[in-house]
Amino acid sequence: MLIIKKKGALATILDEHRRKGYSIGFVPTMGALHPGHLSLIQAAGVPNQVVVASIFVNPAQFNDPADFEKYPVTLGKDIELLEQSACDVLFLPSVAEIYPNGWKNEPLYNLGFLETVFEGPFRPGHFQGVCQVMEQLLRMVGPDHLYMGQKDYQQCMVVARLLELMNSSCVLHTCPTLREKDGLAMSSRNVRLSPADREAASAIFQALRFIRDRLQPGELSTILTASKEILTANRFKVDYLSIAHARSLAPVESWDGRQPLVALAAAFLHDVRLIDNMLITAASEPNAVNAVN
Repeated sequence: MLIIKKKGALATILDEHRRKGYSIGFVPTMGALHPGHLSLIQAAGVPNQVVVASIFVNPAQFNDPADFEKYPVTLGKDIELLEQSACDVLFLPSVAEIYPNGWKNEPLYNLGFLETVFEGPFRPGHFQGVCQVMEQLLRMVGPDHLYMGQKDYQQCMVVARLLELMNSSCVLHTCPTLREKDGLAMSSRNVRLSPADREAASAIFQALRFIRDRLQPGELSTILTASKEILTANRFKVDYLSIAHARSLAPVESWDGRQPLVALAAAFLHDVRLIDNMLITAASEPNAVNAVN
């Protein structure tokens, strides 16, 4: 595995692969890697001859500076894991390499409705920061295929929108969320949970499964209220627990029995914010997120 820190060197290597007709798959990460990330590397290695991963903790997408400071950094372990995977190139840019002129004056992206719901109001500026870094990385790597995890459902839809704005031919692949044995979605932030909070954290999966298993056509407020009680009983402070159209993210208050649905949740256990989602109707599978392309 090659480790490259400069975009010029990255371009030289990848241009050589393109001249050979090789397809390039790309997995962007912020490090603190876990099996969920490695599953994306594995998925990228199936159809592509070259797999590129990046590790970059993007300051532009943290609306809370304290969250940025606390984000786990495990670079040595990450490199070992990638060396044992299908990764061919690890891109490790500095902040100056990504944002030579700083990130505060970057252009705004027209994300429309996607920026007004769920994560949008709770993390103002977050998706603009995601688009800032993703545009830079996509231009530097120039991948044929991009791999992201379904756990960040709304972010996947935002990146699909970014690809449209860029007129990019890159194909976005949204891969299934990997979970621990108790259902907790694998996340880099899980390492910050205390033992007691880690035990309680699976309640977020239980609440989503409660919605899925009890879903019936008609008004949805009763099932949402009951599912939120699962979270509050396990000491969660809930930002949102909602049901939305799987392809537009428009909140759904009454289900007609046909709309493809996704349940989405974000909640705090003390100072650790967890997000998760679950496709809760068969009609929304597979690849509901990709349907926005």
